[in-house]
Amino acid sequence: MNSILENIDTIRRNKGYSQEYIATQIGMKQAGFSLIMSGERELKYNTLLQIAKVLQLSVIDLITFPEKYVLSNGEGMSTEAVLQIKLDSDKKDQILNIVFGEQIAELLKSR
Repeated sequence: MNSILENIDTIRRNKGYSQEYIATQIGMKQAGFSLIMSGERELKYNTLLQIAKVLQLSVIDLITFPEKYVLSNGEGMSTEAVLQIKLDSDKKDQILNIVFGEQIAELLKSR
């Protein structure tokens, strides 16, 4: 838990926010926020969610700071790569046949 509190404090300071500002934004008095940050009061998930919102981060990014959370299987993320190669027309036909097969290459050539 201390690393999460340290992350909150580091991010807060980097953004130039005071404890009072964060506390006000989440509907709390500065003294109460200070108790949470010192570990004297429990940090509840709902409060963590509100703090993350004020800091403009997701909860997972706040927890893993300074690292960013990335889904391991890439779910929900699409990847697109574009490769452009300039070829003479006879080489282009050969490459299209290799990459796509003759039937699709014929369709591509007609465009």
